[in-house]
Amino acid sequence: MTRGGRTKDNETPERRCIVTGEVQPKAGLVRFVLGPDGMIYPDLAEKLPGRGIWVTADRAAIEKAAAKGLFSRAAKAPAQVPEGLADMVEAGLAKRVIELIALLRKSGRAVVGFEKVKGWLSEGRAKVLLQASDGSDRGKGKLWTPQGARWFGCLTSSELGLAFGRDRAIHGALAADGLTERVKMEAAKLASMRKPEGGVTAMKDTKTA
Repeated sequence: MTRGGRTKDNETPERRCIVTGEVQPKAGLVRFVLGPDGMIYPDLAEKLPGRGIWVTADRAAIEKAAAKGLFSRAAKAPAQVPEGLADMVEAGLAKRVIELIALLRKSGRAVVGFEKVKGWLSEGRAKVLLQASDGSDRGKGKLWTPQGARWFGCLTSSELGLAFGRDRAIHGALAADGLTERVKMEAAKLASMRKPEGGVTAMKDTKTA
């Protein structure tokens, strides 16, 4: 059992957040490492050498870790934190999500545009519905998330457009694929970073037909 009485799933890797002290699945955390130059670096791909320092994927948590010297405490060594660390993490996550969607598009596992997305939803092909955060609520409300699928609204129309090779995009959909699972994980972190102050994250599973 973990703290809070949860039954631990041994197949789900967990780490402790240095800010909250809570042990939670890695999927909701951002890894940082202390570089040889004494600087803290985000390790979004989780591949950099060194002992990982984990923080919940939340802007306030990262800013608190930087302001309170928690990175130095966790590293047990002096640690310099770059200015705008939370902004670096957010930008890096957005870049990763965009690049993954672009790969899915090139392999024919992603579509863009209201009618194409609606078609995929009707056929049950869409496993992830993407809608731009700055798109019209009226237009977005005409589409639905299939049972068991995911919805994300954490990208702007420019960012979603970049993923699909156009200036702007409001609606996109992803089919089942290993890369789609990676999009879901990275987009969930980005949604958490971009959640309104005191609000909920820009993602949901409940908007079903």
